[in-house]
Amino acid sequence: MSQTPTNPLDTELDANPVASIPAPTPPEPLSMAAVLRISTMRRLWFAQIVSTFGDFLALFAVITYMTFKLHATPQQVTGIQIAYLLPIALISVISGVFVDRWPVKTTLVSSDFIRAGLCLFLLLVHSVYGFYAALAAISVISSFFGPAQGVAIRSAVPFHGLRSANALMQQVMFIMRIIGPSIAILLVGAFGAKVCYWLDSASFIASGSLIASLSLILPRKTPAASDSNAAQPATKEKTGIPRILDDMKVGASFILHHAGLLFVIVALAAGMFVMGCFGPLIAVYVRDVLHALTKTYSIASAMIGFGLLIGVNTLNTFAKKMSNTLQVYLGLGGIALGTLLLAAIPLVATAIFGCFLIGFSAAGIIVPSQTLVQQETPQELMGRVGSTLMSAIFTAQILGLVLSGILAQHTSIRRVFALCTVLLAALIVAGKLWMEPDDHPALA
Repeated sequence: MSQTPTNPLDTELDANPVASIPAPTPPEPLSMAAVLRISTMRRLWFAQIVSTFGDFLALFAVITYMTFKLHATPQQVTGIQIAYLLPIALISVISGVFVDRWPVKTTLVSSDFIRAGLCLFLLLVHSVYGFYAALAAISVISSFFGPAQGVAIRSAVPFHGLRSANALMQQVMFIMRIIGPSIAILLVGAFGAKVCYWLDSASFIASGSLIASLSLILPRKTPAASDSNAAQPATKEKTGIPRILDDMKVGASFILHHAGLLFVIVALAAGMFVMGCFGPLIAVYVRDVLHALTKTYSIASAMIGFGLLIGVNTLNTFAKKMSNTLQVYLGLGGIALGTLLLAAIPLVATAIFGCFLIGFSAAGIIVPSQTLVQQETPQELMGRVGSTLMSAIFTAQILGLVLSGILAQHTSIRRVFALCTVLLAALIVAGKLWMEPDDHPALA
């Protein structure tokens, strides 16, 4: 009987079976339109539009009322922003522990309905400190909503659609930031500030009702991964504050030992610090450095929001295959270039372009950072890591608001912008040297 000739290629494949299996091709990133075809994501997006619109109406209505009715000082008006940001900066790290343990849908709906009630307290407020207290109370509840929303998006959208999902959410924020002040001023002038408070309360009820209709299915959490005491079954389980502190340590340890997450959190905080410094000083820069009119200030301020909006859409369309880390580097470099232009070339044209560049480049940090956090964080730690990101963002903004005036008093505004350039350049170098993310697949 004749023997079938042996094919050398078959022998080689048998000896090395792994070589015969082609490497899996990563899925093509989903577009914004494709992500919106996901029912859960679409409803979360609609809820974001409604609640964010109401939020900006109420915030700018308060600022308008305080400025023109209560004749508040610039420091008191700045205090409104701090009162709104500070609770999130301080409480978010703790709130993430509870978000990891509470049902996500219940947390989201309850947060919206509670904030709807708190907005109505604005109807009774007629003093500066009353507004501070009301906005701070709303902000406390928001510190639970933000991380829970991140968990919901991660569970609803496949990993290759997270960048578009985050871009959609940020797009809403940027659009409302652009149109919110104008609409609030028109409504306050025509009907008074109270109508904005009613609309804000109604927006939270609408958002909560939309989220209540969702069917959120989250992966089962692994107790060993979420409980710091699981490895010691013989030890009595901690409760109360010790347990909260242990859970916070687990989240902090995960971030500190993950170079990629640590880098993007620090990068985003640095970018928000610069934005915080930039916001209060740009008006004075236009007045004292450029010797220009308020029209120039209006255009320059609008260019930041316009740049953010264009940046989100451009990067999501043309940078789909660019790594999140590379986008963050480019974003930091773009903001540094924008602040350098403002410091080195005090002209109206460069100021307008610099503001646009800063906004455009900030988009290169915000969306990739959030996406990387969602892709690299285990499900059972999403609340803690997401809340740490929120805390870093808001803390950096507050420091920027507070330090910008102090730095400007001891040096010139142009030197403050130059210092921001140096800070960002140093962070880029530090990221390349010590915080370069490891190349490994994202966690499921």
